[in-house]
Amino acid sequence: MPRILGVDLPADKPTHISLRYIYGIGPTLALRLCEQARVDPQRRAKELSDEEIARLAAILDREYTVEGPLRRQTQQNIARLKDIQCYRGLRHRRSLPVRGQRTRTNARTRKGPRKTVAGKKGVKELRG
Repeated sequence: MPRILGVDLPADKPTHISLRYIYGIGPTLALRLCEQARVDPQRRAKELSDEEIARLAAILDREYTVEGPLRRQTQQNIARLKDIQCYRGLRHRRSLPVRGQRTRTNARTRKGPRKTVAGKKGVKELRG
């Protein structure tokens, strides 16, 4: 099981799939990395030599922001939005959708489980 930047890559998957387990690497970047490191993307991760793993790690370290630094950068960006009290920062602070989605219905992922309010149902009953 190869280890790159502190992440154990699944050994039985092709290299370009295994690289996606590193935070910040998607399908396109994984294929580009394999090309830059001259590694066959279809070879299984367990078949990689130590030299090939070292080449991949060196390219990632030198050219891309991934894993810990990327997570830290994302958190700092959100903290900056909160500090300057812009609209997006306020939405982050209140755990509401940030990018203009509706909140009257849906948005359950951001808002969490429903908080039932007593006496809220009776709109039809009043008109009777």
